[in-house]
Amino acid sequence: MMIDCEIRKLLFKAVAQRVIASADELTDLDRAIGDGDHGTNMRRGFEAVLSAVDELAAKNLGESLKGVGTTLVMKVGGASGPLYGTLFMSLGKTLEDEVTREQFADAFADAIGAVKARGKSDVGQKTMLDVLFPVLAVLREGGAGLPQRLKAAAKVAAEQTVPMRAIRGRASFLGERSIGHMDPGARSSSLIVDAVAEVMEGLA
Repeated sequence: MMIDCEIRKLLFKAVAQRVIASADELTDLDRAIGDGDHGTNMRRGFEAVLSAVDELAAKNLGESLKGVGTTLVMKVGGASGPLYGTLFMSLGKTLEDEVTREQFADAFADAIGAVKARGKSDVGQKTMLDVLFPVLAVLREGGAGLPQRLKAAAKVAAEQTVPMRAIRGRASFLGERSIGHMDPGARSSSLIVDAVAEVMEGLA
């Protein structure tokens, strides 16, 4: 598939608008088990992406993804800025405008590995990784109805963080009291996957 300038713009706008629209929800989730600033921070970062979307999308896919990542690192702050920045910057390292599902899956796997290393975290610790890894598994499978299955996987994976005890991040300080709340990073990751999948559906 060719990810040209217009498609890059569609993708970046869709993701930014979804995160911005969900900022209050993310803040409420983070208020329960974190600092209460995840929504505010993510909104600030993606507002910066949205305001620079034409400039970002004008670059090739790899450079535009790195640009998004750099913007998020500079603007989001907290723990989320470096983690989401790492995700996008790592994605940009190998991807070219013409990309197959297999190539994207490989790049996504590398990006998840970079996030895992940056956050010193793993699956099952109530973080964004608990969404990213199941989404990667569905992406690897491919097949019919892929966008819908990606959306479903991300939604279910975020919900499955509710009964988990947090092992990493601010929520880990709560111990058992972190159980019963969705992880805000898992939710923001699922929102991003959902927005990308909707663009994919529209292009199919």
